[in-house]
Amino acid sequence: MNYDTQMKNRVKRIEGQLRGILRMMEEGKDCKEVITQLSAVRSAVDRTVGVIVSSNLIECVLEADKNGEKTDETIKEAVNLLVKSR
Repeated sequence: MNYDTQMKNRVKRIEGQLRGILRMMEEGKDCKEVITQLSAVRSAVDRTVGVIVSSNLIECVLEADKNGEKTDETIKEAVNLLVKSR
């Protein structure tokens, strides 16, 4: 799979958010602020998983179709990945 710049930038942003959260914890910030930021990271990770799975699904379905293979299993596998990530 090819991970494009947009996907990598998403992960870099998440990394930055996590560093910020660690800094907040070290500074003794209010737990509500920390939890808010952790929730934002969780949402960002979920969206990134969705982007990666959907991109991979498109590539896999196109490849399977090109090779005359059934795409049902590929789609089921992608859905299972999304479900597991929640």
